[in-house]
Amino acid sequence: MLSIEELENQLIDLAFAEDIGDGDHTTLCCIPEKAMGKSHLLVKEDGILAGVEVAKKVLTRFDPTLQVQVIIQDGTFVKTGDIAMVVSGRVRSLLQTERLMLNIMQRMSGIATMTHHYVERIAGTGAHVLDTRKTTPGMRILEKQAVKIGGGMNHRIGLFDMILLKDNHVDFSGGISNAIHRCHEYIKEKNLDLKIEIEVRNFNELNQVLECGGVNRIMLDNFTVADTRKAVELIDHRYETESSGNITIDTIRDYANQGVDFISVGALTHSVKGLDMSFKACE
Repeated sequence: MLSIEELENQLIDLAFAEDIGDGDHTTLCCIPEKAMGKSHLLVKEDGILAGVEVAKKVLTRFDPTLQVQVIIQDGTFVKTGDIAMVVSGRVRSLLQTERLMLNIMQRMSGIATMTHHYVERIAGTGAHVLDTRKTTPGMRILEKQAVKIGGGMNHRIGLFDMILLKDNHVDFSGGISNAIHRCHEYIKEKNLDLKIEIEVRNFNELNQVLECGGVNRIMLDNFTVADTRKAVELIDHRYETESSGNITIDTIRDYANQGVDFISVGALTHSVKGLDMSFKACE
């Protein structure tokens, strides 16, 4: 399996190939090869800054001679008008890296900012905000980094680092008991160390899970706030609990107050707005 660094490098290389192709002809035709200059990253909207370390990698992977001065670190609350970093070096390099660096930083900062809002909303309840796999294809590792920068927690990274039995797995397996038993047989056969989570849609399924056992976490999918309280009382700390399904910034605290351990929010990554910023020439 590829490391995080290898995944990041592949993503950056693919993004440059997508954007530059056989050459940035606009830059190449009007900027002399030896021209030197400086640009700064200007924040144009309040929020949580994220992606600084990835941005440095984008810049120096394209041109190792670029000099990057980081002024504001990842995870810092920034205000409109703040300068997050200054980059100096070949003007051609500054222009060719600008868009990719901004795309990554704007999206990561938007995710970190939204995550921060959700985390703040449930402060003091004991519940934790989780992300999901509803991410931009190819950018998951960066988007999940942004969730952590914003104060949230990562659920599983992909299909390989945790077993999550969802409704379709249960239905295709012929029921909850079959699905759980097959998980344990598989884990033993493959000599794996994986946690098992199972999604339940109603109290009938919840009672089946409690009778069968053999899981680490129970996901309460689309339960009402009142039913979440009843479910948490039934589970009685025997397993971790997670609320999921159409939970918004307006309702998340209601769910957190029912005693669940985790609340997963797909909106952290699937419908986030990027934080506005620009990369401008400066003195």
